Amino acid sequence: MEALDALLTRVSVPRLHDPAPDAAQRQLLFRAALRAPDHGQLRPWRFLTIEGAARERLGELFAQAVSASGAKPEMLAKARAMPLRAPLLVVVIASPKTHFKVPESEQLLSAGCAAHGIVIAAHALGLGAIWRSGDLSHDPLVKAGLGVGAKEQIVGFIYLGRAEGERRTPQELDPGDFVTAWQG
Repeated sequence: MEALDALLTRVSVPRLHDPAPDAAQRQLLFRAALRAPDHGQLRPWRFLTIEGAARERLGELFAQAVSASGAKPEMLAKARAMPLRAPLLVVVIASPKTHFKVPESEQLLSAGCAAHGIVIAAHALGLGAIWRSGDLSHDPLVKAGLGVGAKEQIVGFIYLGRAEGERRTPQELDPGDFVTAWQG
C-alpha cells in the first residue's frame, strides 16, 4: 500500500480476531513507530506487548482499578473483557528524558506519533487496529501494574489483529474547514 493511501484510508477497526500479527509484521510495526519525529533523538517512548493469557491478567488489573471506584459487577465484567477484544495489545508509553532543549510536552507528542506509526503501518499491512485510551490509561493502579514509571505516561493501548467484516469507508473531510491562512 502506498503511504498516502494508508494515511487517507485508515480507519479504526474495533472488531478484531486471531491471528495476531506475526514476528515479521511486528518488526515492521515497531520500525514504523521508531520513525516518529524525535527532536534530539531522545526516543522518549517504550512499548509493552500483551497477548495470550497476559490479556486476562490485564483484564483483572483493569477490574481492580474499576473496582476501586465502586463499580457495579457489570462494569467489572466489561473491564475484564476489554483486553480480550484483540489478540495483541501494544501499550505505548511516553518515557520522557530530561533535556535542556526538548520539553516533556514535545516528547509526549513524539510518543503519540510513534503510536500513530504503529496504527498506520498496521493498516498498510492489511491488519486491523484501534488506538484506545480512556480513564484506565491514567489510572495509578494500572500504571503501577504495568510497570509505568512516575514520570511516564500511557499514550494508549493499540489493539491489533485481523479485521472482522468489512472496513468502513472514512468520512471525507474538507481541509478548508480546518485550515486558515494567517495574515500577520
